[in-house]
Amino acid sequence: MSSQNVIPAKAGIQTLDPGFRQGDVLLPPDVAAPLSRSWTEAEAFEFCSALTKSHYENFPVGSFLMPRALQPAVHSLYAFMRTADDFSDERRMPGDEQERLAYLNAWDRMLSACEAGRQPAGTAAGWHPIFIALKITLDTYQLPVQWLRDLLTAFKMDCTVRRYQTYEDLLRYCRYSANPVGRLILTLFGYRSEELYRLSDAICTGLQLANHWQDVAVDLEKDRIYLPQEDLDRFGVSVSSLQKKICDASFKQLLQFEVQKTRAFFEQGRPLPGRVRGRLRLELGLTWKGGVRILDKIEAAGCDVFHRRPVVTKFDWLRLFISSVIPACRKPESGDGSPADDRGG
Repeated sequence: MSSQNVIPAKAGIQTLDPGFRQGDVLLPPDVAAPLSRSWTEAEAFEFCSALTKSHYENFPVGSFLMPRALQPAVHSLYAFMRTADDFSDERRMPGDEQERLAYLNAWDRMLSACEAGRQPAGTAAGWHPIFIALKITLDTYQLPVQWLRDLLTAFKMDCTVRRYQTYEDLLRYCRYSANPVGRLILTLFGYRSEELYRLSDAICTGLQLANHWQDVAVDLEKDRIYLPQEDLDRFGVSVSSLQKKICDASFKQLLQFEVQKTRAFFEQGRPLPGRVRGRLRLELGLTWKGGVRILDKIEAAGCDVFHRRPVVTKFDWLRLFISSVIPACRKPESGDGSPADDRGG
């Protein structure tokens, strides 16, 4: 490799064109590109904000409902998650399984360096802007890094696991892929109650499951099946029939079964919005209703998710927003473990 392609090493970490090299792994060129320049803290947060706003999600993560003071922190977390998620998605990141795992391992090592504080002072030249912003967020809000590692575990599972034998196997995946997000948001707002974390886990698991059921057809195109094998066997649904998109009585009974189990998670987490205050109450209430609305749409379609993907439309969100405003104006229930300052107001 010619010397003109080598970016000077920083803090013992060497960056090379076309990607970031750490040990024996590389980051893809588009992700490594920001490493070729220095970033101020303000620029790093702007980078994360732009990345966040360029993606659409089912649920309003970092939306206008978030207090302006918290949006940079939310955007830095989202940028970290979104990039890692892209590494695990073969449609967004062409390459074999081992290459995608290598990207995730590089991201994991960068997280460890970030946690250890091995970050150059000042502009942090040579560091990825996502980790510059993330380091500040982690330190400012005292967020457990383990929750980010749990997310990386889920993304690595996405690279290697395409079938789930039991429902408990699927719930384990949800504990890594979804639950940390809710805990991070609660903690950003100053809530550190284990009871609230458990309610959040229920909602986040429900959201993840609802997404799986609306995306049965989409996931099949990627050779992924989140319907547990034990449930397929219970209703006599074969993998072959799924691949052929046969929406018969057996499949409809199967999906109805999954939808009902998912509703139980939403019911378990239902008290959460009423236990927090301000904008967070509205945000969580809207998110809860959005997840339930997906389940409603699956059932309204007769559980046929093969021929039309159930989605929450902008009109749906408007109605859900209006229906969430009045409950959000009520005082939080007692014993909510809320912080002294209302960051959600």
